Amino acid sequence: MNAIASNMPIKVDRDQLQRDFDALAALTEPGKPWTRRSFTDMFLKGRECLARRFAEEGLATHIDASGNLIGTWFGSDADLPVLMTGSHSDTVPSGGRFDGIAGILSGLAAIRALRLAGYRPIHAIELVDFLAEEPSEWGLSCIGSRGMAGALTPEHFAMPGPDGERLDDAIARMGGVPAQVAGTVRKDVGAFVEIHIEQGPVLEAENIPLAIVSGIAGIARVRLRLEGEAGHAGTVPMAMRADAGMAMARLLLALRDAARTESEKGRGHFTATIGVMRLEPNGANVVPGAAEAIVDIRAENDAAMDDYLSLIDALAEAAASAEGCRVAATERLSRTFAVACDGRLQARIKDAADAHGLATLSLASGAGHDAAFVARIAPAAMIFVPSRGGISHAPEEWTDTEAIARAADVLALTLSTLDQRPLAINE
Repeated sequence: MNAIASNMPIKVDRDQLQRDFDALAALTEPGKPWTRRSFTDMFLKGRECLARRFAEEGLATHIDASGNLIGTWFGSDADLPVLMTGSHSDTVPSGGRFDGIAGILSGLAAIRALRLAGYRPIHAIELVDFLAEEPSEWGLSCIGSRGMAGALTPEHFAMPGPDGERLDDAIARMGGVPAQVAGTVRKDVGAFVEIHIEQGPVLEAENIPLAIVSGIAGIARVRLRLEGEAGHAGTVPMAMRADAGMAMARLLLALRDAARTESEKGRGHFTATIGVMRLEPNGANVVPGAAEAIVDIRAENDAAMDDYLSLIDALAEAAASAEGCRVAATERLSRTFAVACDGRLQARIKDAADAHGLATLSLASGAGHDAAFVARIAPAAMIFVPSRGGISHAPEEWTDTEAIARAADVLALTLSTLDQRPLAINE
C-alpha cells in the first residue's frame, strides 16, 4: 500500500532544485555561459554530475544503445509499461542554463518528492537525458530520442562530423552501442511527459504559470534563389534594372503577409521566418545579380503547411517578374510533420494542475523537442513554464526556479496518478 494517495498534491524541494541548477550551471565552457555541446568533454562532465545525482536519489543508471542516460526507479510490477519523463542536457552555444536541463532536474525533483513522501510505484519510472537534442556538429538533432524510437538510419550513422568522425563512432564514445540501436526500439513505454521552458513570450505576457502543450509544430525549410542582372550601382538607371535584391525583398514581404493570413485562419500555431539571405556579388556599388534566402516554416497543422508551401512558387514568380528577374530555385530542403500531444495525458496534466490550484493554457510548441520522437512509440505530452522576456538560446535565457518547481509539483502528481490509474484507450 502506498504511503500517499495518487490524488494527493505534494511539493518538491525548492532548495535542492536550486542546488541542482547551480551545479549544472557551473559546468560550462570557459567564457561561454552556459555551454555544454553534445559529444564534448564538458557535456560528459554534465552527464557525470547528473548520473551522480540520479544515483543519490535512488535511481539505477545506465546508458542505452542510443547514448541516452537513463535513471530508473523500479516499480513493484516489472511486467507493466514504464512511465517516462526527462529532456536533454546538451546546449546550443551560450544558451543552456534552462533549455532542456529544466526537464531533467524537474523530473528528478518530482521523483525525489514522491520517494521522500513514501510513495512506492507500481510501474517503473524512468528519467531520461536524451543525447544531442540540439542540432549537433553532425547536422542532426534529437539523436537519442530518434534512436529510442527507431528513427536513426544507417545514413545517419555514417554522417561525418568534426575531424571526419562518424556519428556512430561518436555515439559509441558517449557510451552507446550503435550496432544494437535497431534492435532496442522501445515498446514498453506507457506514457511520456516532458517539462520544458516555453522559449517564447506567451506565458509571461498572460501571467499564467503553466502551458499544456497541444502539439509540436512540423517544420519545413525552402531555399529560394532569384536571378537578375548585376550592374554598376551608379550607371544603371533605376527603371532599367533587374535587381535581384529588390525582387527578393518583394518575395520576403509576400511570404510574411501569407504567413500572417495563415496564422489567422484558426488552424493552430503557424510561423514563417527568413533568417538567412545572401546577395551576389554582395558589393556596395553593385546592383545584385542574384539573391538567395531560406524560409523556415512551422505549423501545428500539416494541411496549413501544405497550403503555404503550395503558394511559394507563385509568390516567387510574381516577385521576380515585378523586378524583371527570374526564379532560379524554390527548393524544399527539409520537411517534418506536426505531432499532436496525447489528449488523455493533457487531461491528466490539467487535473494535476487544478489540484495544485495552478492556471493553465493550451499552447502549441513552435520548437522541436524529444517528445516528438517519443510520441512515435508512446503517448506523449509536454508542460511549458514561462521564459523571462521570451528569450531562449541566449545567455539571457531565464526561468525562475519557483516556476519550474510548480511544474515539477504537477509532474509528481501526474506520475503518481498515471501509476495508479494508467491511460485507458477510451479515456
